[in-house]
Amino acid sequence: MRFDVAVREDDSSTDHEVSVSEADLERLARGRSPEAFVRDCFAFLLEREPKETILRSFDVSAIGGYFADFESRIVGR
Repeated sequence: MRFDVAVREDDSSTDHEVSVSEADLERLARGRSPEAFVRDCFAFLLEREPKETILRSFDVSAIGGYFADFESRIVGR
């Protein structure tokens, strides 16, 4: 699945293309809709870095390579 995500804060915005595999959804989303899961992934990222430093295109599986606690935190959201 692919999602187009726009992050708007203050008077600026960034656009991102995010992909999520069915396997990651099943393993990490825990019953959330794909859209809600992607929103939670962005909330996780925005708690750790400014929107301008989030990659413009990425797969959700890459987040754990940057933040070791991603999977344990995202499952608990």
